[in-house]
Amino acid sequence: MTGKHRSGTPDVLQVRDLACRRGPALLFSGLGFEVAGGELLCVRGPNGCGKTTLLRCVTGLTRPDEGTILWHGEPSHVDPERMRAGMAYAGHLPSLKDDLTAEENLEFSLRLRGAATTPGERREALAAVGLDKRRRIPSRRLSAGQRRRIGLARLALDPAELWILDEPLTALDDAGQALFTELLDRHLAAGGLALAATHHRLAPASGVVRELRLA
Repeated sequence: MTGKHRSGTPDVLQVRDLACRRGPALLFSGLGFEVAGGELLCVRGPNGCGKTTLLRCVTGLTRPDEGTILWHGEPSHVDPERMRAGMAYAGHLPSLKDDLTAEENLEFSLRLRGAATTPGERREALAAVGLDKRRRIPSRRLSAGQRRRIGLARLALDPAELWILDEPLTALDDAGQALFTELLDRHLAAGGLALAATHHRLAPASGVVRELRLA
């Protein structure tokens, strides 16, 4: 079944009665929410409450103890590849190979996603996030913020409909945060959706921003 958000837009992502434990500790139970195109759902709560675990459950990296995740009305376990194909996941760490350059890391991550890009497109994306002069430097020699900017370039080129973001502003300076907000704004304006665990206030100009609090 496909739900309808109060705006009338069909819900793309639906979570029903989700429960997850970490060892003997119950992180959350009976958790449910929907996200439609053009919406950002910010997951908030104290450290250790299960924000990252929730994101990993949605991506399929962690199996919940109970509940159902639906993607365009179909349970994600029926065709997990279909959901993964429409999803871009950016974890708390930048997930880079230190021996590869910024340009090589960008190409590698997009190839893993099956996103076809040209060298010119990748160079343009790196230039847009301020890494054109550093695109051939091994990632180990980049600052934490510059490493995060490689991830911004990946988001700019990834055609995924759903962005799942774990603390996306970590290590970014003011300019980097502005770049991320611009990318997020374009994504939502184009009908994309996003689920983000964050301690920061995200305020893109486009789309609807809602909040989910975990105890």
